[in-house]
Amino acid sequence: MDNRELQQWVEALSLQWFGRPFLHKAAFNSRLRTTGGRYFTKSHHIEISPHQLAINGAEETERIIKHELCHYHLHLLGRGYRHRDAEFKTLLAQVGATLYCQALPGARRSLPVRYHLVCRACGMSYPRKRKTDPRKYVCGRCKGKLRLEEAAPEKAVAFAGQAMQN
Repeated sequence: MDNRELQQWVEALSLQWFGRPFLHKAAFNSRLRTTGGRYFTKSHHIEISPHQLAINGAEETERIIKHELCHYHLHLLGRGYRHRDAEFKTLLAQVGATLYCQALPGARRSLPVRYHLVCRACGMSYPRKRKTDPRKYVCGRCKGKLRLEEAAPEKAVAFAGQAMQN
């Protein structure tokens, strides 16, 4: 399926389930791995993950399209279009869309622990996967100042275990 066919599919679902036309652009985005689709509030375009179609099939992709169309139509009508809004949840149920899509195998990857914040006073360490500014935080145990250190690959696992024990 290409973007032209997706556009036609979205337009047809919009008329069938919402009784309103979809007047903007729908396209596949192969970079979407942890989400099934996206709705852009400024441009009103919709992006759909082609991986969802390939792995979970047309039925699941249709539910994702309906989900994004709920965002689209409610936003254009000036109603509650966010996930937390009651109007959004009600419309999802009416059209048979789901709040969350099925997870793709291997989509979420865990980053290794590359840094740790170490308390200068008590020595407590906090593992971090991303570089963090130690001036923004204090030690949870003694409120001491922290310093950032790079974790050695073999030490990374030990620091993760130590933080869970403390």
